[in-house]
Amino acid sequence: MYRRLFVFFISICILSSCQEIELYEHHTNLPGKGWSAVDSAKGSFYIDDTLSNYRLYIILRHKDTYHFNNIWLNVGLQAPLDSMFSQKINFSLGTDASGWEGIGMGDIWELRKPLNDLPQQFRKSGTYRYRINQIMRENPLEGMMSVGLRVEKL
Repeated sequence: MYRRLFVFFISICILSSCQEIELYEHHTNLPGKGWSAVDSAKGSFYIDDTLSNYRLYIILRHKDTYHFNNIWLNVGLQAPLDSMFSQKINFSLGTDASGWEGIGMGDIWELRKPLNDLPQQFRKSGTYRYRINQIMRENPLEGMMSVGLRVEKL
């Protein structure tokens, strides 16, 4: 009797903790010789719910040997049947006093930065395209391993 009750409660706990998070995430691996300013990380994702709020993140993976504490990116987003809207963004990756932000795995660091301060609604359903370029003065930019985009439905 107690064993069946225990199995029932464990099953309920497991099933209630398994929530599917609707999202899109894609990483573009960068060449070992460095990220050239002309090399774009590109992708697309589909939005069908225009009433929900979404949070967009840039995901960066870099080596400990990266030369700077920040990175300047040109991030473009294109709505269905629309032109690409681009914005220049400066992300802090760390400071000399506290070190790198994000999660470190040996000499590799990964961090997720929100693209906008507030959640966003997509006005049109359909396929959205994005493009991410580095716009640093160093070209090619050494030490960056991958860049990606994550879209979370709130």
